[in-house]
Amino acid sequence: MYIMFSGSGVSKRSALLLLFAASSSVSTRNMAAPVESKIDCILFSEFHPTAGPKITYQVPEDYISKELFDAIHIYIITKPQLQGRLIMANVFGKKIMGCPVCIDHPKYARNALIFNICFVFASTANSRPYEKIVRKLSTYLISLEKDSGLISNEDSKTKLPKIMSQILTDLNEKGSCAVQVADEVTTIYLKTVQVTSTPTEVHLHDVPIFTVKKDSFFPQQWDLTTQQILPYIDGIRHISRIAAEADVAISLVKSCTENMLYYGVITLLPIFQYSNVYTVTAKINHLAEDVTLQNECIKYAIKAGMQA
Repeated sequence: MYIMFSGSGVSKRSALLLLFAASSSVSTRNMAAPVESKIDCILFSEFHPTAGPKITYQVPEDYISKELFDAIHIYIITKPQLQGRLIMANVFGKKIMGCPVCIDHPKYARNALIFNICFVFASTANSRPYEKIVRKLSTYLISLEKDSGLISNEDSKTKLPKIMSQILTDLNEKGSCAVQVADEVTTIYLKTVQVTSTPTEVHLHDVPIFTVKKDSFFPQQWDLTTQQILPYIDGIRHISRIAAEADVAISLVKSCTENMLYYGVITLLPIFQYSNVYTVTAKINHLAEDVTLQNECIKYAIKAGMQA
């Protein structure tokens, strides 16, 4: 469940009305069609015991001005009723998504540590792939604070900008990240999830082929069965052959293939048969004009270990 706020201006009265609407599970939307999603900024905000809500760090710096933050901080450092929930505010041409956190303990000033790490997008960006990431990142920070005092300790808190910068860069460029924290024992794993339709049924004669480079994702993030069949996916072997050579049950290979299809890591090709008749489509013209496509075609067509 998440709560969405939308508007070009905010006041305490409108904030109360929006909070009432949120408690009644009503979303207020005023957005154009979504565009390709990129994170514009990651900001870390906290409630200071004397200064109140403030931006402690943001990457890039000064992306959110103090004046803007003062106008929207009620959506970032929220009342207790909204803590622990995913909140999205579409205000002043920006979409801000966060999951406010409150850790109650007598060791903190005012007996509580209140903070929020937010992703900032363009107002029309499609931010759905990042909803689970924001929740997961908040959970990571809660665990790191309870284990090592990452946030409450002023010295260790200075490591946050570097962590935020790597998350911002890796998610925008690769859609995933693995960030080592502090003692290099804890690693923050995050991966965007595209909202897609249910993949088509996988048949024994289907040939899976990667749509992304193998080194662009972490095999360790997949289950053990998927890791076992990954080396056999080459655009030549079909499902039945992969199952036989990897010594994995066909039903499991089909299930793993459907899972990878869902995340857009692979696509399916029909098996090549000499009895079939093949013909090109009008798109063959692109091959004559696109040098990059020509090089990719050569790399795919030659045998492993050979040079073009």
